[in-house]
Amino acid sequence: MSSPAQSPARATEISGQAERRRTFAVISHPDAGKSTLTEALALHAKVIGTAGATNGKSNRRDTVSDWQQMEKDRGISISSAALQFSYRDTVINLLDTPGHADFSEDTYRVLAAVDCAVMLVDAAKGLETQTMKLFEVCRQRNLPIITVINKWDRPGLDPLELMDEITERTGLKPMPLTWAIGIAGDFRGVWDVRRDEFAKFARNSSGAQIALTEYLTPEQAAASEGDAWSDSTDEASLVIDEENPLDLEAFYAGKATPLLFSSAALNFGVKQILDTLVDFAPPASARTDVAGETRPVDAPFSGFVFKVQAGMNQAHRDHVAFIRICSGMFERGMVVTQTRTGKSFATKYAQQVFGRDREVIDTAFPGDVVGLVNASALRVGDSLFVEEAVEYPAIPLFAPEHFQVARSKDPSKYKQFRRGIEQLEHEGVIQVLRSDLRGDQAPVLAAVGPMQFEVVEDRMHHDFNAPMRLERLPYSLARLTTPDATEVLANLHGAEVLERSDGEFLALFNDVWAMRRVEKNHPNLQLTEIGTKM
Repeated sequence: MSSPAQSPARATEISGQAERRRTFAVISHPDAGKSTLTEALALHAKVIGTAGATNGKSNRRDTVSDWQQMEKDRGISISSAALQFSYRDTVINLLDTPGHADFSEDTYRVLAAVDCAVMLVDAAKGLETQTMKLFEVCRQRNLPIITVINKWDRPGLDPLELMDEITERTGLKPMPLTWAIGIAGDFRGVWDVRRDEFAKFARNSSGAQIALTEYLTPEQAAASEGDAWSDSTDEASLVIDEENPLDLEAFYAGKATPLLFSSAALNFGVKQILDTLVDFAPPASARTDVAGETRPVDAPFSGFVFKVQAGMNQAHRDHVAFIRICSGMFERGMVVTQTRTGKSFATKYAQQVFGRDREVIDTAFPGDVVGLVNASALRVGDSLFVEEAVEYPAIPLFAPEHFQVARSKDPSKYKQFRRGIEQLEHEGVIQVLRSDLRGDQAPVLAAVGPMQFEVVEDRMHHDFNAPMRLERLPYSLARLTTPDATEVLANLHGAEVLERSDGEFLALFNDVWAMRRVEKNHPNLQLTEIGTKM
């Protein structure tokens, strides 16, 4: 069915629903606790019964957001995961992201789909390299950032030292909404600045259940905690603006960051994070298209694809296109148009995603993430619309730095091999480069980081039954070029031209010196730096 024109009542309903949405990503350096926090937030919203395997104990189940076997084996996130749940009267769309730099492309795609980011900082390590890179991406996208100092139950840095580091390295003014009582490693609870009360925590089932919490007045807290209370609150008073503890305008403008303390593994301070997201994170709002015009949330339906994932249903090996709803009301079965091709299709199989689990949904609103099952024509970055055409900005590919030739180990399984490579390319797991010289049976895989090749090998073997072997190429540098560069570089040592699936030609070089020799000898040859890096 096609969508009717928006009536005033429908527009009002859509605007109200958009106001209820909070769509955000959790970002950080690897091992800062992203998946653990994701699980803890879901636990506090009471959509799961126990938190997952956050500390490696055998009696803890797997985290809901890390469902791939490689993620379970290694204890890291290698793919973003979407979870939707309700808390208070708000719909939370939480996107867990990989922290490892090798999977930066996946994280970047997720950041294109959210309205806010939660930046997780390890209390012992402060702002690490990958955290800062992700922060810069958030700055480029004008995403407001909420900062959470995590792992306060372990020895760590002084809180004022962390405040200084955040200010100096990010340029953001920290605005503490909670402050840890007790030094790092002796986490007793948090002073809730807004409510001027002490939330005193106690472990419950080693952190698998919501922490036992007692709320005390400042006077009761002083009597209960003694010097720990007075020392911590005195410290907090040095950085908390009592006249205006939270400057929302500065937060939304990317000049300040609300700050909270937690131990996600013990579920300490997690409720306060959820409440902050509901109370202060920006709701879904008008999005800007490629022409620079904004499309209001109550306009007819539109959205864009930010992720494609296969293998979520082991029984059927289907793939899911994740859509961020930007405007209008999505209705299952509605006919939408794909901007890139101009073709229309019916959204018959629409699902709400919770980690790996899915259920059919009938409607969704701006800010929501919807999984379209087996919409095989969709690619990452595609825009969809009803009635009023729109194209949202493309999600750029990263500059690859690692290159390997892929070949099937079993020639009789070439069809599975080819299908698997095409699917992983479709998902954005890897970039695939080809040339007439190498042939289609030996595509070149291009990656931001070497761990991407491990994911490809694992999934080719388990998902597509097409074991493969990889041969490393000496290239470490890629530049966009034109087709005529193929002939120019054909006989040069340390250089090669290959075509990417999106039609772009990439010139690959062993190193920067090889590229400079080419630039010197062929000054008219187009060699353009690939824009997005991490």
